[in-house]
Amino acid sequence: MQFEYTPKVKEMQARLLAFFDKHIYPNEKRFYAEIQANRQAGNAWVPTKVIEELKPLAREAGLWNLFLPHSKRAPEGLSNLEYAPLCEIMGRVPWSAEVFNCAAPDTGNMETLERYASEALKDKWLEPLLRGEIRSAFLMTEPAVASSDATNICCSIRRDGDDYVINGTKWWSSGAGDPRCQVYIVMGKTDPEAGRHEQQSMIVVPADTPGITIKRFLPVFGYDDAPHGHMEIELKDVRVPAANILLGEGRGFEIAQGRLGPGRIHHCMRSIGVAERALELLCKRALSRVAFGKPVAAQGVTRERIAEARCEIEMARLLTLKAAYMMDTAGNKVAKAEIAMIKVVAPNMALKVIDWAIQVHGAAGVSDDFPLATWWAHQRTLRLADGPDEVHRNAIAKLELAKHMGLNSDEINMPVTRGF
Repeated sequence: MQFEYTPKVKEMQARLLAFFDKHIYPNEKRFYAEIQANRQAGNAWVPTKVIEELKPLAREAGLWNLFLPHSKRAPEGLSNLEYAPLCEIMGRVPWSAEVFNCAAPDTGNMETLERYASEALKDKWLEPLLRGEIRSAFLMTEPAVASSDATNICCSIRRDGDDYVINGTKWWSSGAGDPRCQVYIVMGKTDPEAGRHEQQSMIVVPADTPGITIKRFLPVFGYDDAPHGHMEIELKDVRVPAANILLGEGRGFEIAQGRLGPGRIHHCMRSIGVAERALELLCKRALSRVAFGKPVAAQGVTRERIAEARCEIEMARLLTLKAAYMMDTAGNKVAKAEIAMIKVVAPNMALKVIDWAIQVHGAAGVSDDFPLATWWAHQRTLRLADGPDEVHRNAIAKLELAKHMGLNSDEINMPVTRGF
């Protein structure tokens, strides 16, 4: 693979960095101030004005829908390898991805609709998502079962004439708290008697369908993540047209594999960006503080951590680029080991670097005066989101053992798990 970014990517990097300098960094404090003001006014679930103001500027700058592979609906789309360094920059300010219409879960949902939905569903839901007019949520995880093994998912999707009727409870439905969220993609069970990986299906559900109740929001380490939010949602006799099923009954796992590969690597790209930013804050703080008669930057332990942070960031970036390259050239299925590896490596690396930055900042590091505590909480959740570390490590081990047993990884006698 080429380690040098193409002239096109370099030019886009320069444009994106200039946009950050002019519009993103100067508005960091305003973003959180807006949310706090809404919270104090009694409703945190209000879209921030700053993001809505910046979206048209991002479109004018040609920095829009960069995550989606090139298609007639997304002519500006990039390959995974091209997108990687740009997504990394977005990771430096976690809320910034929405400015460029590159925020999860919309990115995964848009890819799902682009790949697997009918033209009618694309016209109705994908088009407004691509324009950044609405938002979406992905309803997969359930409170009653261990959803890291998606075969456990028991939300019922039952055919009834020209409709499907949905019953179940989902939680950690990220993005469902946003009042702009108008559509869900729901994974559930259409045929409990089918093969283990043919029982599940995915279906498109308008968020205002009768029978849907948002029961509560779920805080993450005390953060409500408003106006995005992570919600627990009850679906009771929710009726949608049969045409809303994606690909057909029993195709849920197939769709999930197509959806979650890009989503996982996007998280990793952003993790590298936030780790870079944390290292910057660490170095600036260490140079500006004196302890025990010399700058903190002169302390041996600080230099050890700075050096190790740089090494680990560079290693994670290279593995991310390799995974992206393989996804582009060989497909997500062939790249499954690299995707699993970077999904383990990147969040753990970022957590370590952020933790060291917190130590250098002292008590200020866990306050809201710096973004480090928020970053740490978000990165810690990524060790669970899109599959816990243990699921990905198990998959990596199965692939490695298969090389020495002359078997396909699925033939190894181990628990079959899926990380979503």
